[in-house]
Amino acid sequence: MSKYWSQVVRSIEPYVPGEQPKDKTYVKLNTNENPYPPSPKVLAAIREAANENLRLYPTPTCDELRQCIAQYYGLAKEEVFVGNGSDEVLAFSFQAFFNPGIPILFPDITYSFYPVYSALFHIDYKVVPLNGDFSIPVEQFFENNGGIIFPNPNAPTGKYIPLEAVEAIIQRNTEQVVIVDEAYIDFGGESAVKLIKKYSNLLVVQTLSKSRSLAGLRVGLALGQKELIDGLDRVKNSINSYTLDQLALAGALASFEDEKYFQETRRKVIATRDNFSASLTASGFNVIPSKANFIFISHSQMNADEIYQRLREKGILVRYFKKPRIDNFLRVSIGSDEEMATLLQALNEIV
Repeated sequence: MSKYWSQVVRSIEPYVPGEQPKDKTYVKLNTNENPYPPSPKVLAAIREAANENLRLYPTPTCDELRQCIAQYYGLAKEEVFVGNGSDEVLAFSFQAFFNPGIPILFPDITYSFYPVYSALFHIDYKVVPLNGDFSIPVEQFFENNGGIIFPNPNAPTGKYIPLEAVEAIIQRNTEQVVIVDEAYIDFGGESAVKLIKKYSNLLVVQTLSKSRSLAGLRVGLALGQKELIDGLDRVKNSINSYTLDQLALAGALASFEDEKYFQETRRKVIATRDNFSASLTASGFNVIPSKANFIFISHSQMNADEIYQRLREKGILVRYFKKPRIDNFLRVSIGSDEEMATLLQALNEIV
């Protein structure tokens, strides 16, 4: 601990990303990356954008991309915000809509950046325990609060709640902002975007990292009524007006313009997930029903930590969280059919 650190930096526990070891080649199923490459149109657009104009600042308003996203979702451009990955968009959202004092609510088992942001921005929070099956207890989000955030599907469990349940939470919290983090919504869930015109307190956050194979490009977005988007703009323009570079803008735009490729790869991931889940269940694993590009699994005869370590020895990386209630589960990203076959064989050998 450095004597030069601020009190905030001394007290926070930073988010820990999935390991990225370089000692050998691994079957990498620990960071929820898409096994398929970006659309060829995306790569072509990025190559074209890599020109002499990189000496200039990118557009601070990102109007062309925002207009494209707005048209895709049936919204106005003023109802779209874009940023450097959904993590940045979430950080801006905590600053824009949550205040110290009245605690915000989020699940006890959820994306581990939420408590980090709360500590960093001095936001009080209260965790809502998930049900025994890891489903979100909707009614527990009806109590007094300073705001709400939850992923749908949830992470790291992959559990999804239907749109009616999401709307119930929004309806009972009209004086607070409800943020629905939809990083994995394209893998089988129904987006809350269709509720935006109806509810001024709803902010939907998405990313191009997962379903559009652009984790390396860092593009996230928020969708909500203009008043919320204006709030995000005020935060952004107080920190960094140029959050998206020219290559990211070009690639993101091309991604939304290649709907055929997006749908093809999305369906492949869903099919692999469902087939692999069925195979694991047949092998004696407990598989939590998932609508994400990962699954959450356990085995009654062997501890998850031991399975994790033995998979790593075999050159296969999955994610293990040593946390209460989930320390006997592994989160497994959905890779290619070949990668999942390799994993299945290894798991059958181990257990």
